[in-house]
Amino acid sequence: MLKRLIAPLVIGLVGAAILVSLGVWQLQRLAWKEALLAGIEARLHEPPMELPAKPDPVADRYAPVQVEGSFTGPEVHVLSANPEAGPGYRIVAAFRTADGRMILIDRGFVPEAQRDAARQVTAARITGTLFWPNETDSFTPAPDRTANIWFARDVPAMAAALETEPTFIVAREPTGDGIKPVPVDTAGIPNDHRNYAITWFSLAFVWLGMTVLWLWRIRRQLD
Repeated sequence: MLKRLIAPLVIGLVGAAILVSLGVWQLQRLAWKEALLAGIEARLHEPPMELPAKPDPVADRYAPVQVEGSFTGPEVHVLSANPEAGPGYRIVAAFRTADGRMILIDRGFVPEAQRDAARQVTAARITGTLFWPNETDSFTPAPDRTANIWFARDVPAMAAALETEPTFIVAREPTGDGIKPVPVDTAGIPNDHRNYAITWFSLAFVWLGMTVLWLWRIRRQLD
């Protein structure tokens, strides 16, 4: 009888061990993600610095900056939505800094009806966050350049369209013209590791339960 029970017992224990190890791994990933998010939050709240001469998309990501200059007029409209206002667009505008550099400013959100509203070409001091969104993949539609509608914030492509360097600042304070800023935060960074861990541990519990049931049925057949 013992030989008939060994194989199910081994399968049950090995399977449960694998599932538990996956749950532990997700808890480790959770700790790593929470530390990462805490680091990003801390950086977002640092005092604004001057715009680096050559911003690095990795080292300078999430760095608060402040620049002075003026909007030059050209802008692109990125399809977006707002929980309160509904569908609309992010306004990404060309900006000439006081020292002559041309960069991109994500000014924020406007409702659909205000997409083509006239906006002032005016001097401004921008406080915002250096950011390089990762919003494009093989399924992202190409922008409709005739209608000036973009489906993602593709920094290199927008820089080429507006003839700026690929430096992208997301404003965290109003820049005028009724545009609502949408500051960078950590809310959009997924952190589902806790749920994944619960799932793996639950599966391990179910696996052990099924193993006990299997062993019980074998025992009954042998009695």
